[in-house]
Amino acid sequence: MTELKLTPKDPARITTDALVIAVAKDGKSARLIAEDALPTKAESRLSALLPALGVRGTADEVVRVPAPEGISAAVVLLVGVGERDVNDETLRRAAGAAARSLAGTDSAVMALPATTAEQVAAIAEGALMGAYRFDRYRDSDPAPVKQLELHTPLARDKAGKAALERAQVVADAVRSVRDLVNSSPAHLYPETFAEAALTAAKGSKVKVKVLDDDALRRGGYGGLVGVGQGSSRPPRLVKLTYSPARAKGHYALVGKGITFDSGGLSIKPASGMETMKMDMAGAATVLHTVLAAAALDLPIKVTRWLALAENMLSSTAQRPSDVITIRGGKTVEVLNTDVEGRLVLADALVAAGEEDPDVIVDIATLTGAQMVALGTQVGAVMGTDEEREAVVAAATAAGEQFWPMPLPAELADSLKSEVADLSNMGDRWGGMLVAGLFLKEFVGETPWAHLDVAGPAYNEGSARGYTPKGATGTGVRTLLSLLERATQ
Repeated sequence: MTELKLTPKDPARITTDALVIAVAKDGKSARLIAEDALPTKAESRLSALLPALGVRGTADEVVRVPAPEGISAAVVLLVGVGERDVNDETLRRAAGAAARSLAGTDSAVMALPATTAEQVAAIAEGALMGAYRFDRYRDSDPAPVKQLELHTPLARDKAGKAALERAQVVADAVRSVRDLVNSSPAHLYPETFAEAALTAAKGSKVKVKVLDDDALRRGGYGGLVGVGQGSSRPPRLVKLTYSPARAKGHYALVGKGITFDSGGLSIKPASGMETMKMDMAGAATVLHTVLAAAALDLPIKVTRWLALAENMLSSTAQRPSDVITIRGGKTVEVLNTDVEGRLVLADALVAAGEEDPDVIVDIATLTGAQMVALGTQVGAVMGTDEEREAVVAAATAAGEQFWPMPLPAELADSLKSEVADLSNMGDRWGGMLVAGLFLKEFVGETPWAHLDVAGPAYNEGSARGYTPKGATGTGVRTLLSLLERATQ
């Protein structure tokens, strides 16, 4: 794992493998943002080389050049920050891109603009998230950079140290989510996911309770039981509780945890199953958000609910036209067994509401319609007005992209059933909003927000910034920011 520390030393005089310098796009040319980190002659030399090197300063651009005279590093890594004014998120992404490109090296010094605690936090988060590798099934080659030093005048300042400590907790949580989501469904299924939660919480301030298949049946959790009954590996509901003294409120977080989604009897096409190990990203996000909140000693009570099931097809699988009873008594006609996420979430939402939290927030890789509406990098937020806006504000502060979406009442009619209280699917048009309306039926009067991260949770394209190919860990920073803001 990459180690990162702060340093007040002159970065040009530190003997290291690489010195990272920011480059901004300035019209049709590029300019260094050295922040007095380079000797005058070295800065002039590098600036003069930019046109010949074809450096444009665009986001995600990384160019490696031999270090000029006056710099002790072996090479200089020029990393683009884009043409906009440099902000925390552009720094976060630039640090991530630099860290990715430093794989295989022992050490580097980052001389990116880090004069505020917010900038220190952003660069540290980006670098640590960018230096991620998933190597459970094969050796990582090349390995992530071993040691990073971030040059900042705040290296010995209380605010700078606090910013680094928080960034390390955040990055650890994001990496842990990525590890779970990237894991093979042969190894990560409801039982082993629950065991992973118990292991992760050991020694922390978080208590864990696991409901197995028998307990779910006795408790009337018809959504989890129904979705999971086609698999030889039965469902679980995991409750995590962080309850500090003098807590400022109570948040309940609910995560969808379909460890593999075949679609059930309404089977997906083969290509549609290739990434379905990621359908438990919501539950992974919820798990490691609560552990991060505990590690940061946030003064807020948090209960987390992981709704875990494997959606498979077999002679015991749930059938289209089955009617199931969700915890609390509402009945649902299952018209399509591939519309399963909302069924397990419904059980968990009811259970969460039974403890009278101030706010319920759920996060799920719920609908393909989310990607149709917002693409693969922007998540959707629905729910009660105040909580929806609170999530958007928290996401903006954290550097993640979430867009507020409505819940039009007229779409709810499409969820009506002839034989049950609801059907599990409705109008195809506005399918993301219909899913939100379904979930709304199970939260009662509690303020609530629903985050759909079907696209952002898993990157099928090329790595970018601090985002690797595969699992991204999207949502951790937003939820943690939401909890922190609720204590202010």
